[in-house]
Amino acid sequence: MRRREFIKLVAGSAVAWPLVARAQQPAMPVIGYLGSGSPDLDSHRVRAFREGLNDTGYVEGRNLMIEYRWAEGRNDRLPALAAELVRLPVNLIVCFGSTLAAIAAKAASATVPIVFYGGTDPVSMGLVASLSRPGGNVTGVTTLNIELMAKRLELLHELVPAATIIAALVNPTNSVVVETETKDLQAAARTLGLTLHVLHASSEQEIDTAFMTLVQLRAGALVIGNDAYFNSRSEQLAVLTLRYAMPAIYNFREFVLSGGLASFGATVADTYRPLGVYTGRILRGEKPGDLPVQQATKLQLIINMKTAKALGITVPLPLSGRADELIE
Repeated sequence: MRRREFIKLVAGSAVAWPLVARAQQPAMPVIGYLGSGSPDLDSHRVRAFREGLNDTGYVEGRNLMIEYRWAEGRNDRLPALAAELVRLPVNLIVCFGSTLAAIAAKAASATVPIVFYGGTDPVSMGLVASLSRPGGNVTGVTTLNIELMAKRLELLHELVPAATIIAALVNPTNSVVVETETKDLQAAARTLGLTLHVLHASSEQEIDTAFMTLVQLRAGALVIGNDAYFNSRSEQLAVLTLRYAMPAIYNFREFVLSGGLASFGATVADTYRPLGVYTGRILRGEKPGDLPVQQATKLQLIINMKTAKALGITVPLPLSGRADELIE
């Protein structure tokens, strides 16, 4: 063999071997992230999710890829985004922020594993057969936030006992949640002897209109319903409650940090970190139908004492004693 030909053969082999080696490496798993909110406002939830992934040995960019899709609070976009993730394809879809995201993902595929977070009963929503044995391709974490709406009304009544007219703000595009929320709130209002008005909002303008309506109704306090769109507007909602001097309660701590009066609900760590753990376990071979739906049972009551003072509210000592956090 001539020297020139030998050099070409060696050079060609040097290029070919890395290509063959790369081809023989297992493909990096890709998961689809279906978020009802937005990346900037949900960053702390994404961080908790990644921590759960890390617990199982998966690190984004190192041995795992994530395809993010955000609905930006528009529930009508969820079915198309879910279908897009299935077409990519992805190895698994994790649904953040709403039961509607999980419903959209399940409608898009009966085979791709789905891990969800939701605030409603996943059995009654048809997502799983039971909490202990979900079956099928779906499992996840539930906070049963919807069932806490009546308790939030009770807490708000303790904070503002003189308010006999109460309003509830709900998102009409989230029909699977609104029906249950409204029914539970109406029952609780009757028990407490309160008049309840239900207001609808699914856009920034409608939120502004709802607050103007509160004045017309002479409402003395406000319960904000569970919804990913409201999560993405928690700062706007908190600012409006201060502008209209409206005592209000929501489910997430961010609302109180932004100036809202109170929140009562599950912690981010207890809801979103387990999603990452379940995602990792499924990627390692476990079946979603065999993983029980987890229930986040740790609930936090947080009260903004500075806001209470600005609103002229004296927080009862028994209630402040039960609070997990008082923001001064």
